[in-house]
Amino acid sequence: CELLSMSFFQQSSANKSHFVMHDLVHDLAQLISGEFCFRLEDNKACNVSEKVRHFSCFSSKYESLEKLKDINEAKCLRTFILFGGGLPYRYDYIHTMLPNLRCLRVLSLSGLMISELPHSIGNQIHLRYLDLSRTHIQQLPDSITNLWNLQTLNLSYCWRLNKLPVDMWKLINLRHLDTRRTQLKEMPMHMSKIRGLQNLSTFVVGKDSGAARIDELKELCHLGGTLAMLQLQNVTSSADALEANLKDKKQLRSLELEWDGNTSNSRDERDVLDKLRPHASVKNLIIRKYGGTMFPDWLGEEGSYSNLVSLSLNKCAYCVCLPPLGQLPSLKELRIEGMNGITHVGAELYGNTTSSIKPFESLEILRFEKMPEWEEWCIVGGVGEFSSLLELYIIDCPKLTTGDFHKHISSCSLKRLEISGCQRLVGDGRMTTILSNQVEFSSSLRVLKISNMLKLQELPSELCGLKNLEELRIERCPNLESFPDMGLPSMLKTLWIHDCDALRSLSISKGIGVVPLPTALEKLEIKNCRKLEFPPSLSEQCSSYTSFEDVKIWNSCEDSLKSLPLGFFPKLHCLHIQGCTNLETLSVVVANEIQNLASLHYLTICDCPNMVSFPRGGLRAPNLTSIDVSNCKKLKSLPEGMHTLLPSLQSLYISDCPEVESFPEGGLPSDLHSLLIRSCKKLTNNRGIRMEWGLQRLPRLKFFSIGGDHSLEESFPHEEWLLPSTLTDLHIVDLPNLKSLNHKALQHLTSLQTLGISNCPNLQSLPEEGLPTSLSQLRIFFCPLLKARCEREKGEDWSKIACIPVIDIDYETIIF
Repeated sequence: CELLSMSFFQQSSANKSHFVMHDLVHDLAQLISGEFCFRLEDNKACNVSEKVRHFSCFSSKYESLEKLKDINEAKCLRTFILFGGGLPYRYDYIHTMLPNLRCLRVLSLSGLMISELPHSIGNQIHLRYLDLSRTHIQQLPDSITNLWNLQTLNLSYCWRLNKLPVDMWKLINLRHLDTRRTQLKEMPMHMSKIRGLQNLSTFVVGKDSGAARIDELKELCHLGGTLAMLQLQNVTSSADALEANLKDKKQLRSLELEWDGNTSNSRDERDVLDKLRPHASVKNLIIRKYGGTMFPDWLGEEGSYSNLVSLSLNKCAYCVCLPPLGQLPSLKELRIEGMNGITHVGAELYGNTTSSIKPFESLEILRFEKMPEWEEWCIVGGVGEFSSLLELYIIDCPKLTTGDFHKHISSCSLKRLEISGCQRLVGDGRMTTILSNQVEFSSSLRVLKISNMLKLQELPSELCGLKNLEELRIERCPNLESFPDMGLPSMLKTLWIHDCDALRSLSISKGIGVVPLPTALEKLEIKNCRKLEFPPSLSEQCSSYTSFEDVKIWNSCEDSLKSLPLGFFPKLHCLHIQGCTNLETLSVVVANEIQNLASLHYLTICDCPNMVSFPRGGLRAPNLTSIDVSNCKKLKSLPEGMHTLLPSLQSLYISDCPEVESFPEGGLPSDLHSLLIRSCKKLTNNRGIRMEWGLQRLPRLKFFSIGGDHSLEESFPHEEWLLPSTLTDLHIVDLPNLKSLNHKALQHLTSLQTLGISNCPNLQSLPEEGLPTSLSQLRIFFCPLLKARCEREKGEDWSKIACIPVIDIDYETIIF
């Protein structure tokens, strides 16, 4: 907080939970670090001097691979960090680099697509920090145990890693070992000798005699942070569990205990869990797939776990009774999921109701999910439980009846309520009891989601009383026929309606007219509601749409949506229409005037077989940046006057529109960055029309993709394509007649970095003169003739591509 207040750091604009260094502080740090720190970025030369001690490389492209060879000049390098997730660095590159960097303290290869480490890693005896997270490593070399100075080893998200070296215990100075999201089946023996371990993310109890036993945790007295203990069914004795001595590990803050869920002796598992009692300082606890019928007494014991903030009981299918959790004074989040044996929730959950502590007085989030036998939720009268509850989720509890349900939520200030797959809660077909109009509840609720309620026919009038509701989601309610007579809450900003086959209207027709949609509504999403009318009664309530910013319609409104009047949505930012079979056109005329769509930024129209045209006169959308039109078989033309009316357009994707013959008169907007044309035969077949495209007049065009035309010429590109020299990415896809590439048309693409060729089965060879020298990546997929000619060291065309840094042929990557 002090560094933030002093402007050393500032909140990230991209992610509010992240903080970045202030620009001035960054510049100062660079000035002070001088020639001792070097950061390699794209388009920057790797001029590394002998004085450099700390090196990092950030690259989103493959061209930096060649540059990294110069790092060998920095013989005394202390820090080597590679950024750029997913870069497929070769094993032999790492193998060549490491022996020259003998002074490394920090080595990070996180996110690189390497499947193994060289044996020479064991020579890095000064290494303190090694990050191999998110790599494809399957097994660590045994030599890694020679790194006796190593303090941090990060193997998280190495999803192929299945074992650790047998002699891991030799890493006696190790403090932090992270193996989250790996495939480890066991821990190696003698882990107890690494007595300085402070963070051990995962301890997997193995079956075999060569695996570490759970009692080895006894000697790890300094463990803190988060610990997940997995495969606890392999603990053969509760005495071993007691020896793990969890109750004395004061620094542990989060603990996860997991079995496999296939118990043969529930009493033994209860004894083991009883002996795995954690220290009272634990804040987060997860118990998963426990096979006992009862929980031990320590769980929920009054006064014992005053620091516990989050508790999850997950898939404990044999338990028949919940522990008394109501007296945990700091508990803020409780998740109860997959408890197949629970039929009743009542006083046993609340604990001692005579205590001065109200049950669940700090609880903010409560979630019940996948409890197939749960029938009743009883309230303990007059004790004021759940007084702080903000979010309630009841998911897939098909036998739960209303009972005292409304009493649990009527007195708390809920902000979010989600109910899904609870068929018996729809007692009258309207959920009236649940949405009872209590003062606290009606004024606090902000988000309501109702889904998978097969018996729900009508939303109750009480819904209108939720005066501060901002988001309403109705999903998979196939028998829902209507919204409430009183309309929707006036402050509603987001409305989602998915898979409601019987719903016909968003508004209610009454004797005095139509109850309009809320004027505050900003986001509307309709999916798989084929009978729904939209937009309803525009002539009567066009003012209802003045706040709309985001409209998405999928496979819906078949009978009503033939022409969408965009002019009634003056603030529309994003429009996505897909699978609306009767949509024919868009309209921008209101009261005989063409409307300016100044707020529109994104427009997508897909799978609309009867879409014929855009509005006459074009779209006046000066801030529109993206148009995506696909699978509109009858569409004959793109919007008129694009070059003047759409000055901000950067991305244009048009595919499967066989009747579109040409681009509009005047050509495309000059700011266009990306252009994709796929399966538009009339647009691509006419050589005369292609000359009128004017792509060479697009100074910012960088991405161009063409394909899906089964009648295009045998050579591509012809001179009339006139591709601009600014292109960095060119993709040729699904051209079965293509036999050769035209070198004359390609040679002036001096900025081209990526060339992709896919599904061109008759493409026989690459140009004799070779490809543009600027290429850094060549991708060839499903081109059998070309693949044979490009075989490494053997193919006839290999010499033409051998200088390209990255070559990918049918998912086999070659990197230089």
